[in-house]
Amino acid sequence: MKQLKKSIAAVAVLGMTLSGAAGVYAGANLEKISAYLNHSIGIQVDGTVYNTGKKLTPITYQYTTYLPVRAIADVLEVPVRYDAKNNQVLIGSNPGNGQTIELTNVKYSDAQLKEIKSAFAKFDGFQTPYAPSQMVKGDVYQKTGASADGVNMVFKHMTVYISPRDYAHGYDSKPVTLSNGVKAKWYTPDDTDMLGFQINDRFVTISSPDHSLSKAQLEKVAVSVTQMK
Repeated sequence: MKQLKKSIAAVAVLGMTLSGAAGVYAGANLEKISAYLNHSIGIQVDGTVYNTGKKLTPITYQYTTYLPVRAIADVLEVPVRYDAKNNQVLIGSNPGNGQTIELTNVKYSDAQLKEIKSAFAKFDGFQTPYAPSQMVKGDVYQKTGASADGVNMVFKHMTVYISPRDYAHGYDSKPVTLSNGVKAKWYTPDDTDMLGFQINDRFVTISSPDHSLSKAQLEKVAVSVTQMK
C-alpha cells in the first residue's frame, strides 16, 4: 500500500487542483492546452472502486491521464498541501519541515469567548458552549455565529459546526476512530469532505472549505473539541 500511495501520488501531482494554486501560476507560467475530462476511466485502490464524479474525474491530454492530487490524496489518506512561498505541492505525512500536522492552542480573546457563548445561548437546552481548543498551526480563528439549528465557528482554513442534528445522516460515509477513541465518519455532501462525530448531546461537523487541510489534520483538531468553561 505504501508503494501504491507513492506511485499514484506521483501521477496525481501532475493534475494539481489545489486551492489557491492557480493564482500563483498566472502569466508566463501558464500554458493553454486543449484537454478532455475522461468520464470513462474508473479508479480502484486496493480493490475498492471510487466514484469518479466531479472530484475524481481524470483528464486526458496527449494520451496521458492526469488525476486531481487533492482528491487522490484523500482517497489514499495522505496529507497534501500547497506551499505558495516555494511553488510546491507537498505530499505525505511530513512535508515542509513537519509542520503540516502540528497543532497549536486556540487563544480566544474575552470578546471572542463572549461571542461564542452568546451564539450557544440562543438555543434552549443547548446553551453549553463547545469549541476546539486547538487548531492546525498557521490557522486563525475568525468568528462564530448562530444558524437555524446550530453554531458555526469559522477559522481561516476550517469550519466547525455544532448542532443537535446529525448532518451525516443519509449520506454514504466512511467510519473512522479518532485518537481519543471517539467514533466518527467522513462523508461528502458536495465537493468538500466533512468529518462528523458526537460529543454528549450534540453533533460536531468539521471541514476545510478551502481544501487546504487534510483529513489527518482535521481528525487531530476534532480530538480537541471540548466543553468551554
